[in-house]
Amino acid sequence: MALLFIWAIALSYCVGSVWTSATCNQLATSGITIEPYESPAYDYDQTQYWSSACSALLPGCILVPDSAAQVSLIVKTLLENDEKFAIKSGGHNPNQNFSSVAGGPLINLKNLTEVTYDAESGTARVGAGNRWSAVILALQIYNVTVVGGRIGHVGVGGYLLGGGLSYLSTQYGWAADNIVAAEVVLANGEIVNATETSNVDLFNVLRGGGNNFGIVTTYTLKTHPIGEIWGGIVVFESSPTVNDRILTAIRNFVEYYPDDKAAIIVTEELTLASQQDIWLLFLFYDGPVPPPGTFDNITDIGPIVNTATTTTYYDFVSQEDAEVFMGDVYMIATESTSLPAADVGLEVLSSYRDHFVDVATANAQVPGLVATMAYQPIPKGLAVKALENGGDLIALDNFVDRIFFEFDYSFTSTASVPQMNGVIETLFSGIQERVSAFTAKGTLPEAYLPLFANDANFQEDYWGRLRPETLAYAEIVRDEYDPFGFFKDRTGGFKL
Repeated sequence: MALLFIWAIALSYCVGSVWTSATCNQLATSGITIEPYESPAYDYDQTQYWSSACSALLPGCILVPDSAAQVSLIVKTLLENDEKFAIKSGGHNPNQNFSSVAGGPLINLKNLTEVTYDAESGTARVGAGNRWSAVILALQIYNVTVVGGRIGHVGVGGYLLGGGLSYLSTQYGWAADNIVAAEVVLANGEIVNATETSNVDLFNVLRGGGNNFGIVTTYTLKTHPIGEIWGGIVVFESSPTVNDRILTAIRNFVEYYPDDKAAIIVTEELTLASQQDIWLLFLFYDGPVPPPGTFDNITDIGPIVNTATTTTYYDFVSQEDAEVFMGDVYMIATESTSLPAADVGLEVLSSYRDHFVDVATANAQVPGLVATMAYQPIPKGLAVKALENGGDLIALDNFVDRIFFEFDYSFTSTASVPQMNGVIETLFSGIQERVSAFTAKGTLPEAYLPLFANDANFQEDYWGRLRPETLAYAEIVRDEYDPFGFFKDRTGGFKL
């Protein structure tokens, strides 16, 4: 009852404050599309967040620019007041205040949807307001694609600024490594282009630096050939034997990565109310049929469902949109581990899994709770390809193979948010403790283990887990391009 009362007070504050946004009022005659509070367009856009906790934050209005010039005007107007604001591309990040805001203006980039292919340069200009399904579909007629989201529903902007892990990453590196130019609105409203030869420091920090340095309105991305691909989902019912075989298969797949055109995501999903425990393995191969043996260590376990088939890249990625269920509250977190050796692999990975299961079952009373743990292979070869394609702030070395974890909780009521913030902190900190303990014993090798920004929880220290020299460089660049802390102090995200 107390939590509901506090939430009601917070909500009433948001509703009361929507009429007092100075920025919204000042831009009323600017020519920028404005969606007023409680208008049909406003109400619809508020449903277009993955997490309903983000939808619950009510902006004073939604500003919908259609050009970098209009974004610049919005920034210059914000400089005249002290309002908090947010920038939204797709709204897939479930952390509150990252792309959502209470009271202040929301800058929704949804009208920035350019997708233009330049065959001569082998690049595509992509507006930051696109979702990846639209980008992939627009490029498909040219038999090319870009390194982008594994779920088509995900927005372009935040994904690229966070690094971007793709089914194509073992061939071409992180999505951010494939940026060749960015049109950026700076903290003073100036519009600049960042490339390898112009605003070079800004260009470098955009690849993994989040929204600390400016608002990117358009990206120019490398394109890569694509034809028919093969992929789908294989499903297993959890059992002690299946669990052990899947964990062993993950470990072996990462170390003996069979082909850089192959990719997997391994997800265990616990539905606490029904006590259902299943594994969903997403398999991908960049070609019409994978070579024999590519995925045998997985498919030989005996799935109860196997949808893998030859299809187009667009159909495969857009089908993944079915995994995006709107309307619940979502929370996300990440951790990383170096890959354990074969003789201790099952012990180590089982320890991580057991902690995940224990934390979830201890909170089974949370209404509608579904917990997932995804194992994302980050082989040495990905780090090599990332460097070959320009590098990024994640700055992985190729000394060890790694696994990046993605943890997701979904539940039905915003009243559970305070409790679940503590639960997810218990989850990711417990994984980190186990990684540290295994490393201290020599069971795991010493390794640089950053956090993956796209999957990180707001309580995690993304910047603190990067290399010290990377952090120092990013701070220098931030102070050059945003000396008065406009983005640091006025909008959400992982801040330096």
